[in-house]
Amino acid sequence: MHDPQDLYEWVPEGLAMAEAMSADTGTDNDTGTGSGTPPGPVLLHHFEGFLDAGETGTQLIEELLDERRTSVTVARFDHDRLVDYRARRPVMTFRRDRWTDFRAPRLEVRLVHDDTRKPFLVLSGPEPDVEWERFAEAVREIVERLGVRLTIGFHGIPMGVPHTRPVGLTSHGNRSELVPARNDLFDEAQVPGSAAALLELRLSQAGHDVLGIAAHVPHYIARSRYPDSALVVLEALTGATGLVLPEIAQSLRARVSRVREEIDRELAEGDNELVAVVRGLEQQYDAVAGAAARGNLVAEPAELPSADELGAVFERFLAEQEDPRDGEDPPPAP
Repeated sequence: MHDPQDLYEWVPEGLAMAEAMSADTGTDNDTGTGSGTPPGPVLLHHFEGFLDAGETGTQLIEELLDERRTSVTVARFDHDRLVDYRARRPVMTFRRDRWTDFRAPRLEVRLVHDDTRKPFLVLSGPEPDVEWERFAEAVREIVERLGVRLTIGFHGIPMGVPHTRPVGLTSHGNRSELVPARNDLFDEAQVPGSAAALLELRLSQAGHDVLGIAAHVPHYIARSRYPDSALVVLEALTGATGLVLPEIAQSLRARVSRVREEIDRELAEGDNELVAVVRGLEQQYDAVAGAAARGNLVAEPAELPSADELGAVFERFLAEQEDPRDGEDPPPAP
């Protein structure tokens, strides 16, 4: 393997602040404050381009790196080597008779503070298209130099659940005490890989604490922003790290109320087929939840449409609501 340090560069000002932060964090914990928090900062990470139902991780990253919240770049990865521009073409600006701007992708580690000025790190940007092993090794070097005590990744996954029930979570990590809730519904599964998953695996193998959190998003709205899932992930993150982020929670709660009202209104105005889909998911959810409460995780499955069928029904309904020709006869089929 080539030298992982070739993939990234330290930003001197940000590095100095991050190293001072790590030293201060270790000193605070060594003095015996009684907080019980291990020394070192936490690192939160999410990458664009992989599965993220409801834009769960994207919403949190936008909130964490909002311009109202001061942040500074600590390390910057070489996007020219890691990103396939033809797969995800960067935006360029053309003005009148010439090109005036190129918006290069940014894959960076940034130093951020919570609402009590407690520092933490955020790694975000496009998922690397190549050199995953070198990338994971580079992040391990950053983790070790900055004394990171816990690395957490998060995203949303589409599930056969209704929006009218609490958002569920799938959590995983290298130690059982790091995982807030465990529902071992299966022993093993093989799924398409991701840079985030490989990073979690390699850090765990190197002896570092890791945690992954995936929110369960109703698959009939998985392509839309779903603030419910982002809020539940935020609550899990703050519970696992001790970070204090009430401003972000308040912002997400406001969106939750608006989105729920919109979905309920669309369902009330919708066709019977869509309503039946949601009601069927509610019955299945309640049956499984009741079985779990009785200590039996096996519930009689309901006869429900597939994920593709559910998504098609809901997307068709939304398209009809947005069609400016509403009320007109549809054009003849070709």
